[in-house]
Amino acid sequence: MAQSFKSLARSRTWRKDDFVISTDPSLFPISALSEVFNSEGFYWANAPTPEAMRELLENSLSFGLYQLNEQSKGPESSPASGTEATDHEKLEFVGIARCVTDFVTFSYLTDVWVQPGHQGKGLGRWLVGCVREVMDSMPFLRRSMLFTSSWDRSVPFYEDILGMSVIESRRGEGVAIMARKGRGHPMYGEEGL
Repeated sequence: MAQSFKSLARSRTWRKDDFVISTDPSLFPISALSEVFNSEGFYWANAPTPEAMRELLENSLSFGLYQLNEQSKGPESSPASGTEATDHEKLEFVGIARCVTDFVTFSYLTDVWVQPGHQGKGLGRWLVGCVREVMDSMPFLRRSMLFTSSWDRSVPFYEDILGMSVIESRRGEGVAIMARKGRGHPMYGEEGL
């Protein structure tokens, strides 16, 4: 039997220099993630209980961004080496992007965050680019969406990286509701939403 899209999507890994992005929910350090959710930089949410945080990760498609720590930067961390470089002890949590999805027709992007000390290095662009890669591989995706009120930074960023468009809102006011038609949408490839 062929592996489901959900199983495939939740076992993806990308590597770039000393960084790894993984969709394996078991790699997330719950206590560190809870600290992030409760930080000023994560202004749109608060951390749920540790049990609820685990459930949140298990019931969505979560992209973790990690830096390989010093002991894992040797020859054993090369991409050809298998899984040694993705051991929990060798990864420092750096960022997250999370998709609430049915893994077939819809994806809602939320909780995109990169540690302030790692911002400005292209890691957020890479992280969201990996999200797009997975979205683009969903053959029946009708629509992907996100919400942001950051008109100056986030709207142009998501327009560029995800090909999203602002819908049903006056530009520069309120919350931007953005969407992009997926291959499962009946008007995929056509202008307009």
